[in-house]
Amino acid sequence: MDPRDHLVQRFRAALAAVEPAAAVRAHLAWDGRELRCGAWRHEVRGQVVVIGAGKASAPMAQAVEALVGARITRGVIVVKHGHGAPLTRIVLREAGHPVPDADGVAGATAIEAAVRGLGPEDLVICCLSGGASALLPAPRAPLTLADKQEVTRQLLASGADIQALNTVRKHLSRLKGGRLALACAPARVLTLALSDVPGDDLAVIGSGPTAPDPSTDAEARAVLLRHLDPTRIPAAVLTALAADLSWTPKADDALFTRVHNAVIASNRLALDAIGADVVAAPLAGEAWQAAERFCAQAAAAPPGTLIAAGGETTVTLGDDPGRGGRNQEFALAAARWLARTGAPVTLLAAGTDGNDGPTDAAGGLVDSSSWARIAARGVDPERALRRHDAYPALQAAGDLVVTGPTNTNVMDLALAWRA
Repeated sequence: MDPRDHLVQRFRAALAAVEPAAAVRAHLAWDGRELRCGAWRHEVRGQVVVIGAGKASAPMAQAVEALVGARITRGVIVVKHGHGAPLTRIVLREAGHPVPDADGVAGATAIEAAVRGLGPEDLVICCLSGGASALLPAPRAPLTLADKQEVTRQLLASGADIQALNTVRKHLSRLKGGRLALACAPARVLTLALSDVPGDDLAVIGSGPTAPDPSTDAEARAVLLRHLDPTRIPAAVLTALAADLSWTPKADDALFTRVHNAVIASNRLALDAIGADVVAAPLAGEAWQAAERFCAQAAAAPPGTLIAAGGETTVTLGDDPGRGGRNQEFALAAARWLARTGAPVTLLAAGTDGNDGPTDAAGGLVDSSSWARIAARGVDPERALRRHDAYPALQAAGDLVVTGPTNTNVMDLALAWRA
């Protein structure tokens, strides 16, 4: 089989393994009276409210509807524009990602209304996946949506990793960092989560809306000052975080005795489905550097070796960035390394959600000829890499990976075939 076709086939196998509806069906059981998720049990006596957010939350909600059906009282799910799916008993809302927008505020407000006034016999099922942090902007008073948008834009451009970004988000929100669980109290809460973060940390997935938060206002402020120019941070944000209040509930809060959080799919599951001969260290750090490390490992492997890795890299943008995303930058940097070395390696790097940065591509698929083919079509690949403008460069060579929205999200995957 052609190496490119082989890598695409293996990538699609990984996506199939983390299909959200199938993950819900594998973990949730209902006998008409009792709902079960692993060792967790709940006899349904009161209302059942379904809420959630994230790029995969619509198919997750579909599976919950198919299972629990008429027992659902009401529900609200917020997804990224274009990531919807038909629902019957649950209201679907679409909103902006990765920078939050007014549609997200409306969705967050609708979720708050859906869980308001519940009692101890009621149950909230929360469908949570990557993207939820941006899709549920509920600014902490007196902050505004504009404050959150500005901070998000700056952090996304700074190279801050997801842990740092979500630490800040939790302390600027009414719903993140366990505060959604607080809004649901005294109802019981079952959260089904698709993990898009390293280590499957429930406090980081979607900024942990139903998980205890180990971080503080002071730590969130320190993240901002470490990554951003203090003169560009909205004054209201710094003022809010200066109070160092116990804004988010902690692990010792009795609230969490009535909350069960379950990770039902992850990057590890996707990696296992690839069937690689070698699973490399998790992807992390600047995309171009991670690409060179991964290429070097692939090149050193015996012929006929399939290597895979999962994780999430970062890109520190300059003042005039082009179009692309971290996977496209990873692929373009890999193309440069392969061109320089002539290594007989074909590489695919893509986001499992089908969206890499603010583009319609999931990533890139390159080999040692890609760099020259880009240049032959009139695009300077070195300049494109320097300007974080990987999309038009890969597009020129026909090396983009375009899947459309996959409706799942378990971070990124890199695959390499050593011929």
